[in-house]
Amino acid sequence: MAVYKFKTPISEEDVRKLKVNDVLYVTGTIVTARDQAHRRALEYFKESKNLPINLEGLAVFHCGPVMSKQGEKWIAVAAGPTTSTRMDIFEDEFIKNFKVRVIIGKGGMGKRTTDAMAKYGAVYGAFTGGAAVLAAKAIKNVKSVEWLDLGMPEAMWIFEAEDFGPLAVAIDSHGNNLFTDVSKTVEENKLRIYQKLGITP
Repeated sequence: MAVYKFKTPISEEDVRKLKVNDVLYVTGTIVTARDQAHRRALEYFKESKNLPINLEGLAVFHCGPVMSKQGEKWIAVAAGPTTSTRMDIFEDEFIKNFKVRVIIGKGGMGKRTTDAMAKYGAVYGAFTGGAAVLAAKAIKNVKSVEWLDLGMPEAMWIFEAEDFGPLAVAIDSHGNNLFTDVSKTVEENKLRIYQKLGITP
């Protein structure tokens, strides 16, 4: 296990240094995107429309933050991760089209996303669920909010962060996926236990 500190924009070369179980901290631009923002961004891409921000080399956070507006300034109150499997249907195209380097969330992602990360150079950084206030503390500035018509949780928030993490690299750019590895091990152990107990699953 190694600890890395990357600053955005992150290069493909740097991302490919990361391996499963490494720890990552990200400084720089982190953009939130949940279901609706993913869907709209991909629609924009198909229509050859520019996104509000160039996502290449950035970190995309599966997060519906709780925000407070103080005067003209937005403050992140809580920014916990959303379950990432909801974005699995979009993420491979998102990585391919926008060249994002780090996806942040909780709960992991599947084979389509894992394959795209290996092909185009990206990783999945798991952030601890329930640590929303810790995440908010790493957000030093809200640069802008885009697509607020989607609602506060679904809007695209553009954060400036400092040492955002720790992120456990759970999917790397070499085809390794900690979540599928653990699931496979659980199933193998379960079968062995059934056999010892003489139970037919």
